Order: sequence, then C-alpha cells, then structure tokens
Amino acid sequence: MPGVSYNRVAGESVERLAALSDGIFAVAMTLLVLDLRAPAKEAITGGDHRGDHGELGLWMALGAMAPQAIAYLMSFLTLGIFWLGQQTQLSRFARGSQRLAWTHIAFLFAVTLMPFSTRLLAEFIEFRAALLCYWGNILLLGSALFASWRCARASGLLKEDTTAEASKAIERRILIAQALYAFGALLCIVNTYWSIVFIVLVQLNYAVAPRFRSKKAG
Repeated sequence: MPGVSYNRVAGESVERLAALSDGIFAVAMTLLVLDLRAPAKEAITGGDHRGDHGELGLWMALGAMAPQAIAYLMSFLTLGIFWLGQQTQLSRFARGSQRLAWTHIAFLFAVTLMPFSTRLLAEFIEFRAALLCYWGNILLLGSALFASWRCARASGLLKEDTTAEASKAIERRILIAQALYAFGALLCIVNTYWSIVFIVLVQLNYAVAPRFRSKKAG
C-alpha cells in the first residue's frame, strides 16, 4: 500500500488486543490465589493429628489468614470489574490504532501490578502506605481505562451506533467509581479497615447491584 505509513496501520486489530487482555487477566487472577497458602501442618499439629490443640491451632491459623483472604477477595473483584469494563469498551471499537493499543497496554501493565499490591496489602494490612499503594493501583487502572475511551472517541474509532449518551455513561461510570475509591482510600486516615470495607462495598455495588436493577426492570 504505497503512501501508507506503519503507524497508520499498526494496532488495528481489536480482536488481538482482546485476546492479549484475556490472557493477562487470567494470569493475574490466577497469581492472586497462589498467595493463599495453607498453614504448615507441623506448626499446627506438632506431629499429633488427633490432639485438640492441633484442631484449635488450625482454626487460629485460618483466622490469621483473614488479611490474605480479604485482600484476595478485593483484588479478584477489582480485576473482574475492570475486565468487564475493558471488554465493554472493546466491543464498541470499530477498529484499533497504534495509540489506542499502547493505551490498553498501559492498562494491562496496571493489571500485572495487582498481585504485587495485593500481597503488599495482605502483609501490611494495618499500614496506610500499603493501602495507598493498593489504591494507586486501582487509580492507574481507572485512568488508563478512561484514557483509552477518550482516545478511541477522539480518533473516530467507535462504532457508528455508539451514541453520545452511551459514551457519556461509560465515562461517568469510570469517574464515579474512581471518586468512590478515592474516598475509600482517604478513610485510611481513620483506619485502614474502614477503607477496605468501603472499597469492598463499592466493588459489590458495581458487581451485583446492576444485576438486581436489571431483574427489577424486567
């Protein structure tokens, strides 16, 4: 194709971008569960599998895993919500571009950071710095997702049947969610557990509430 530059044709396949996204999300979500390690048998039973002390010790060890379980739940919900958000955007793209592809690669970079920020929060759940690092990961995810939609809209890459109302709804959803996450992060000034509870409630709202609303409307 004479006169056509590489930058103009690079990254046009939305399908390949979706395939890369699915693979990275799958790996990141799998890595999350690898940090949930069962308590060491020797530390619980001391070699006696029938002792009451061993049974009690196992319950105590499982209770001590609560921070890990909470961080895992939060991160699995986070990745699920952002995967759905990205797939919603990809379904509205008529084609891609090099700039749009790199914006989504930046988004996927933030996805790969989630196992680390989750582990950090699980290990230091009472520390504000760990909570703020976790929130920073969510902020990076939201910012990249918002930038990708703006990029597609400005470059004329959206499907023709994408209305202005639908575009505004997608942008509004991201902005409201990020504002709520930011408020949740600010609650760590009082207590990091307050932040975590609020963030989980926000996630459950975005994951569950739309289903309830759709059933009610039907």
